[in-house]
Parts: sequence; structure tokens; C-alpha cells
Amino acid sequence: MWDRLEQIEKHYQELDRQLASPEVSADHDKLQALAQEKAGLEDLVTKYRAYRATAGEIDETKAMLDGAMEEDMSAMVRQEIGKLEAKLESQLEEIKLALTPRDPSDEKDIIMEIRAGTGGDEAGLFAADLFRMYSRYAQDKGWAVDIIDSNESGIGGFKEIVFEIKGRGAFSRLKYEMGVHRVQRVPATESSGRIHTSTATVAVLPEADEVEINVNPEDLRIDIFHSGGAGGQNVNKVATAVRITHLPTGLVSICQDERSQLRNRKKAMAVLRARLLDIERSRQEQEITQQRRSQVGSGKRAEKIRTYNFPQDRISDHRLGQTFRNLPRILDGDLDKLIETLATSEQAKQLEEQLA
Repeated sequence: MWDRLEQIEKHYQELDRQLASPEVSADHDKLQALAQEKAGLEDLVTKYRAYRATAGEIDETKAMLDGAMEEDMSAMVRQEIGKLEAKLESQLEEIKLALTPRDPSDEKDIIMEIRAGTGGDEAGLFAADLFRMYSRYAQDKGWAVDIIDSNESGIGGFKEIVFEIKGRGAFSRLKYEMGVHRVQRVPATESSGRIHTSTATVAVLPEADEVEINVNPEDLRIDIFHSGGAGGQNVNKVATAVRITHLPTGLVSICQDERSQLRNRKKAMAVLRARLLDIERSRQEQEITQQRRSQVGSGKRAEKIRTYNFPQDRISDHRLGQTFRNLPRILDGDLDKLIETLATSEQAKQLEEQLA
């Protein structure tokens, strides 16, 4: 890492030299390009230089202990060294974070899709539990939650539910939730007390701006129909639900939660753009071979990212290989510790790849 930082600082100094040269000053395009490149490195170089300055202070302060010194003064010097070493450790973490590539979608609002997987009615109830967990988490963060479409299972669960979360940094926190979630518990419908295993899939899509995904209106088929969900007489009498089909990909987006056809159409388009952006991101990263569904797999139990075990009051995240206790509190939206652990682990992996 230190060799890499030395190279970055030398390159930063070279950019400084080039920007000061008359040849570059006369070339507006080159001047702008070099200035942007320098600005992109400035934060990292500043942090690296601050780290070296603190390391130098520690060496100088430690050198004071080599001379004759009263015990009180020696204690003060050692205390100062301790403070500087803590500062150095904090600066090192800042450098590591600055070296980690930043996802340009991190600050975006998101669309989440939760679908019942294997397990019948119990899977639908678990999907409802996950929706409640993410809703509570979003509310604690001061984010807005808005249901776009849902298909209830009839006993308080969901076959599927699609909803939007609006709030700064929503994708940066909840992107780690995509995948298959598995639950192990005694269902309320199970009279024999047998532990049942079921799954639900979670997809997390950053919302796409119109400039990011240009959708040709000729590629869309838009159908208006009567909503089949709750909502009283208005829903049954007035056709306000919107179904948008993207003909080139076959993607279908439905919104029937709003009473207004215009609002339903706007929401359905937001979901469609998010799904198209997800496909494009997957293609660019070359990490996913199937389009949108590869985010969550098929919903089979073997593809799990996390297990919620009620009898043992624990949640196991299989990506981390760690267990978290107090399952009811986590299902009530207390996700920060789990998400922060995942984020730290992901940053460490990205740093390794960057340095490699």
C-alpha cells in the first residue's frame, strides 16, 4: 500500500508541474483534464501527507524519552505519544477508505423488491417481516418509504412487494441486503411445533435518472387496467393501474398502489429505469451472467446470504461467517451493526483488489 501511495504522490507532483507549464496553460482541454485528475487525487494525497506528518511527530516525541527527564514529564510525553498513535491509526483508516473505489450509485434512492421463495405461506409471512424490517430501518434514518406494487398472500404475507426508499445514502447502506434470506422457525400455521425452513429474495436497485437510462417511447407497451388490490370503490370503478412492458428486454413494471393513473405511470417508469440500469451495471461489471434475476438467484435454500434462526435467537450472515444475537431487535429495524460490518468487509476486499 505504501509503495502505491508513494507513486500516487509522485504522480500528483508531476501533475502540479505540468499544470504550471506554459504548454499546458495554452491548451484549454488538456489543462481541464489535468486539473480534474489532480482534483481526484487531492483528498488522498492530503490524507497521506497528514499521516506522514503524524508519524514524524511520534518519532520526535519518542526521541524525547532518550534524554534525562523527570517522571512527571516522562508520563506526559508517553501520554502524548498515545494520543498521536491513536490519531495515526484513525488517519490510516481514512487512507484505506480513500483508496477504496466509490460506487457512484451510493447516494441514490432505491427500489427494493421482496418476493416469497420456497416455503409456501410461511415464505410470504417472512417476506412481510423483511418489508417491516427495512421500513423500520428507513424510518429510523428519516427516509421515506412508498409502496409501488404488492401481491398479498391472504394471511398477512406477501407473494411480492415492490417499494421505494427515498433518502440520502439509501443505496450505500441497503445494497448489502440483495440476495436470498432464509428463515428457520415454527410457523403460526404449524400445529405440531415443527421447525420450518423457508426463503424470500431481496433485490435492491438504485433509481436511475432519465439521463442515465434513455428509454425510447416506441419500445414501450403501456396498459391501463383496474387495480386488484385494496383501496375501496375508487380502485374498482376507475382504471388507474399501469403496466409498462419494455419490448426489447421483456421487462414488465406494474404500479397500482396510487389512485392517480399519472402517479402510477411515473412510479412504474421509475421501476423500469432502475431495472434497466441494473442490467447495464451487471453487464459493465461482468460479474453477473443473467440479467436482473441473478441478483437474487432462484430462491432456493442453498443460495442464502443470511439465516434468521428463531429457536436459537440468532442471525447468521454467511458472507461474513458471523452470528448476530437479539433477532427480534434486528427484525425491528436495528440493522446498523450488521450493515457496518458488511460495509467494512467489502471495503477491505476492494482495497485488496485495488492494491493488487
